[in-house]
Formats: sequence, structure tokens, C-alpha cells
Amino acid sequence: MASVVTEAGGRRLIQLSPGEHPGRPKIRLGKVSKREAASALVHVEALCRAKRTGASYPAAAAEWLAGLPESVRRRLERFGLVEPPEPPDCPTLADWVTRYIEGRRDVKESTRTKYRQAEGKLLAFFGAGRRLDEITPGDADEFRIYLKAEAGCAEETIRSRLACAKLFLGAAVRKRVLVANPFDGQPTASRGNPKREYFVTLEEAAAVLAAIPDVGYRLVFALARYGGLRSPTEVQTLKWADVQWAQQRFTVHAAKTEHHADAGIRVVPIFDELYPHLLAAFEAAEDGAIYCCPQHGRNAGQVYPKHILRAIAQAGLKPWPKLFQNLRSTRETELAEQFPVHVVCEWIGNSPRVAAKHYLQVTEDHFARAVQKTVQNPVQQASAPGRTESREGQTVVETANVCGPAQENAAPCDDREPHSVEQVCLAAKPSLIPARR
Repeated sequence: MASVVTEAGGRRLIQLSPGEHPGRPKIRLGKVSKREAASALVHVEALCRAKRTGASYPAAAAEWLAGLPESVRRRLERFGLVEPPEPPDCPTLADWVTRYIEGRRDVKESTRTKYRQAEGKLLAFFGAGRRLDEITPGDADEFRIYLKAEAGCAEETIRSRLACAKLFLGAAVRKRVLVANPFDGQPTASRGNPKREYFVTLEEAAAVLAAIPDVGYRLVFALARYGGLRSPTEVQTLKWADVQWAQQRFTVHAAKTEHHADAGIRVVPIFDELYPHLLAAFEAAEDGAIYCCPQHGRNAGQVYPKHILRAIAQAGLKPWPKLFQNLRSTRETELAEQFPVHVVCEWIGNSPRVAAKHYLQVTEDHFARAVQKTVQNPVQQASAPGRTESREGQTVVETANVCGPAQENAAPCDDREPHSVEQVCLAAKPSLIPARR
């Protein structure tokens, strides 16, 4: 028979008889009254009889079990007096992630593709039948190791896959399927990869453009390199109706940022470098043409790079990483040298934070300009003490202005200020809508 034992401090326990369990194990009840301890003893003895005979629990014992603290019930389970409760119904990883992706009808197809890529890695590691509540934070750590060591993913890809996993299981927490998200704490913020940055110089851009035979694909390249447009989404959707020739600007509709307050609409200048390519494509377009660039629907993401890569090879250049992304990054870096950052971001269609983290580059020209004065000043300072000759009698040679007479029979120019080639080209631009040939 079991018995109630009172320990020092008023704590009570039920000691099972040696016939029930060798060693007379104890079931601690804590600080309870004699009446409560006696009632618990009755129910424990009923559980022992049910175990011996294989009968079901009495109704009173079952009701008592339902109100027990979790710690006391676990002690009864340890001694085999009650069965552990059935685990709550929990979906498998494959079922949950599939339902989640199918339910995200608010995201673009490119985002759904990213979700599916993360789904494939999760199922390859955990297995389709793994229950969500069986995934632990330690498993999340091992998943990160798997992505790096076995799947061979780069750090940015690893963070992207972990961000999706955190999103999937975070939704399970909000649905109260899980208590906590095992992927919380995993680093998922994008850091960028400086090794994949590349500045496409004006000389390289000119060589590529010269190797593109089709005027339409030259415009595709020029819009990315000189206009800073996203390719293919913004390039392919640009319409001739969006081009305001008289105002020397055009309107861009960005699908990527259409959920922002500005609905993804921005106005971009027709930059001097872009103007001849836009004009050439306009003059070559058929009457009634709607779009500025060749149309390939969802295949534009494969067709556009194919033409550009072929031209890069013909120009004798090596393809750079992130083909169109670095064209856009190069343009934003150039513009940031000439205009305030908020103006540049307005034209490019991103934020100063994103521009600084993912777009703006440090080029060799920055280093050259930084050390130019450092090299010149010591030379000037070293020669200064040895100067003994006065300025009197020295011949001073002045630099000629661009607009000065170029030859003896040229007419004089009243404008004596120097001008850049870009300024001269801008002055020569037609201000009216060009007519098709």
C-alpha cells in the first residue's frame, strides 16, 4: 500500500509500496493540506490498481489527473502510472510551407520563386515529414552549416534562405501552431558582397555599345548604364508615351516599389549619354510602337543578358558579376559625384540607406584624386625655397579657352568661359519632340 509522508517544512509526498515499485519511489506533492494529501493518496492507489489489472482509470481519478500541475503529472508518467498525453496535432514542414507559399497571393512571382528555393533547401535538410514542433534552435544552427558546407551557398544566399525559414515558422508562431520560432537569432540581414561590385567605365560601356548591332538592345544597355534603370522590369516596361522630349525627361514605373507611397513612379532626366541611344531607337521604331525596348515578356530576364554578354565577348571584355545590377550601381556612383544624394536616389529609385549599402562604390578614380594633391604639394614645397628669380621678365602662358579661335580664319567668340564637351552637347540638343524618319 502507498502512504503519505510529511517532511520537514510541511511538504508532503506519497511513497509507493515495494510491491508496486522496487525502492519505494516517492511522488512529491509539495505543501498541501492533510485532506489534499489523503485525496491524492486515494487516486494514486486507484492508478496503481488500474495499472495492475489493465483497467481504465476511474472517473474521479481521471478528473483529478486533469487538474494536476504539470510537474506532478510528469512524476506519475515517470513511474508508469499514467500515459503521456498525446502530442497536439502539428503540421509537417512540407505541408506548412506549401500552404504558406500558396497563400501569399500578395507577393510577386519573383518573391514566390525565392520562397520555393528556400523551401527546397529546408525539405532537403529536414525532410518533408518533419513536424514543425520538432525543429529546435540547434537544428537551425545545423541548417546554416548545411547551407554553407554541403549546399555550397554564399553568405548572402544563406542569409536569404534563413530569412525565408524565419518567415515561414514565424507565421506558425502567429497562428499559435508553435510557441517559439527556432530560427529567431539567426543572422538574416543582407550585408552585400564587395567582391561582386564592378565599376563599368565609360570606355567599357562604349565598347559594348559599339558591339551591339541592334538599336533596341543598345537602348536596353544604355538605359541601365546611363539611365540607372532596373533590368528587365523597368527597361522592358518603358513606353514612348513616358518620354517627354520637350522637358528632356521620362517617367519610370517600378514594379518593385509600386507598394511604396509614390506607387513606384519616378521621373528621370534624359542624360546626355542616354539621349542619342533613345533618339536612335525612337527614329527606328515602327509607327504606332508602344514600348521603347524589345519585348520578351517573362523571358526578358534571359534574352537581355544573352545579347549583352555576346557584345561583351565581341568587345574583348570579361563579363562582370551582376551584369545589370553593376550597370545601375555604376550610374548611381557617377551621379553621386555631381548631385546631392537625395536627388540621385530620387532618379535611381532607392533610398540613401540602400544606396550606401548596395550601390555606391569606391573606385580607383577616387584614390587617384585623393592622392593627387598629396603628390603635388610636396613637389611644390620642395621647389619653393630654391626660387630666387623674380616674376618680372618671366613669360606667362595662359591656357586657351575651348571657345577661343581654333584657326586663323575662324570668327571670334564672345563667350570667353571654358566649356565641357557635355555642355556643348547639351546645347546642341533639340528641345522639341524629334520627328521619325
